[in-house]
Amino acid sequence: MKLNIKIDTNVTEPEALIVTPKMNEEVSRIADFIEKLNGMTTVISGTKDDRVEILEPDAFIRIYAEGGKVFARTEGGLYQLKLRLYELEERLDAGKFVRISNSEIVNLKKVKSIDLSFAGTICMEMSNKEVSYVSRRYVSKIKKILGL
Repeated sequence: MKLNIKIDTNVTEPEALIVTPKMNEEVSRIADFIEKLNGMTTVISGTKDDRVEILEPDAFIRIYAEGGKVFARTEGGLYQLKLRLYELEERLDAGKFVRISNSEIVNLKKVKSIDLSFAGTICMEMSNKEVSYVSRRYVSKIKKILGL
């Protein structure tokens, strides 16, 4: 990929232009990154007690799949989400949210403590006292993220 930066003193705000022969993963990632920089908020809705609510991603403690459904645990309770885990993983801030197993994503800002005493896995206690376990497949990734 080539990068060109043009300085123009007549421009009032930065503008990004991507020239590509076709849409691909790399271009999509760059576009997503620029959108996040522009402060575009991610809207995620959840259902609780037959009522749909707009949820603030920072309120998520953990997101998990169970019984073919996806749930988000927040300080306000448990919500059922329409999105799949991989879709949520794409929408959520990778600096705060990390996948710890095939069926769970946690908010690192809501992790209260980490127990490494279990052989081959990591136990995370969340701010709401729930416990989540990092699957063996994700242990090295989590240790790298946490600097362990």
